[in-house]
Amino acid sequence: MSEYRRFYHNDYKYIFLTIVTNNRLPILIENIDLLRSAFKYAIKKHPCKIFACSILKDHIHIILELDNISDTAEIIRLMKYYFSRKFTNAVTPSESKLRKREKGIWQRRFWAHTIINEKDLYRHIDYIHYNSYKHYDISPQNWIYSTFNKFVNDGYYSEGWCNFNDVNNIENLNLE
Repeated sequence: MSEYRRFYHNDYKYIFLTIVTNNRLPILIENIDLLRSAFKYAIKKHPCKIFACSILKDHIHIILELDNISDTAEIIRLMKYYFSRKFTNAVTPSESKLRKREKGIWQRRFWAHTIINEKDLYRHIDYIHYNSYKHYDISPQNWIYSTFNKFVNDGYYSEGWCNFNDVNNIENLNLE
């Protein structure tokens, strides 16, 4: 089996990530405080900024702003470790996960895309905030588990964003 390697280029400082629970377990919203603590723990060890995010029941879309983009994998490892260690609900891990001392809460890998320019950044910000509509038919304005309202307050979006034209432009993206 070949070793999996990610390519990070330190001339860029934003990275888009999709992090998914194992078997799409719908546990993240009901454990939102634990998830926030897990990110705080990871960020304390490897300082970075959460630029944009949307947390759904079984996955997270997030853009991190980092000084050293090669810290990404360690940040995610620490977040998963903290969450898994503190998670108290029973999850039955597979034999493979048990052999690797995993609790079966997270998919082993995560999807990462280094943001290469401003247009790319804006496309990914839109995709992140569109996710509540895509998965639950809930407008971004009403989804409290994202940074959408921060972006409205900062003047990036109007409050009515995610109308028919916005949705048509975003639906062609598949970043999961």
